[in-house]
Amino acid sequence: MAKHRNRGDGSLHLRKDGRWEGRIVIGHKKDGTPMYKSVFGKAQKSTLKQLHQLIALYRDVDLTEECRMTLGEWMDKWLDEYMIFKIKEKTMDGYRSIVEHQIKRFIGDKQLAYLTTADIQKFYNKIRKEGRVNPHPLLGYALSDSVVRKIHMTLHEALEEAVRERYIVRNPTNGTTIPKKSYKEKQVLEDSQLDTFMDAIRRVQCWHDFFYVAIMTGLRRGELCGLKWTAIAFTAGTYSIRRPVCRTNSVPTTHLPPQPHALV
Repeated sequence: MAKHRNRGDGSLHLRKDGRWEGRIVIGHKKDGTPMYKSVFGKAQKSTLKQLHQLIALYRDVDLTEECRMTLGEWMDKWLDEYMIFKIKEKTMDGYRSIVEHQIKRFIGDKQLAYLTTADIQKFYNKIRKEGRVNPHPLLGYALSDSVVRKIHMTLHEALEEAVRERYIVRNPTNGTTIPKKSYKEKQVLEDSQLDTFMDAIRRVQCWHDFFYVAIMTGLRRGELCGLKWTAIAFTAGTYSIRRPVCRTNSVPTTHLPPQPHALV
């Protein structure tokens, strides 16, 4: 016989299969039909304890029907409807790559409403060892710590939006452990090494000029690739960054107001 508890506290009853089931309302569909979440146990006391935890988690929460979508579906919706006008095209390409190659591939079929912190932690642990689509010469299929951190930040941001939209009650990325920031020591060429490098490329004038400008000015790769003769004012001894180039999935053009820099 069902054992009904006070209004708002859910219900607890013994099933025909001998298990106890605790159930609460977590939200409503568009037509007003309630949506339930249940916990199960062999003993009444342990099931009641789970029910109380469930009540505490979902107290004052009324989720919408969209909580039934998968994580992969939500990530697509988040990018297409929430982020499309907030971030640059290059950043969007990076987000989509993370969604397709890591999130969807490993955890995308998980239903949004049932995604747990333990699920996210297992996901991070797995991609740390085998998250790369194609093997790296040194890392194999493992991802670097910085990439795992980037995936975490993307997923955290998307699930924060899901909380605001009442698709989930809390962000399951909270409480996970991710790799700490680690930076490889940069290799700086000594004068003798730099002379050897410049001698090696001196035979091809264009490459000599390219790397000479890079070394003497500190320009980024995209800025250097977009540099034209018209951007250099020889009389004033300055150059202007007019059109840095970046690699994207579409035509890569970015125009910025020119800023004069002194020539070396």
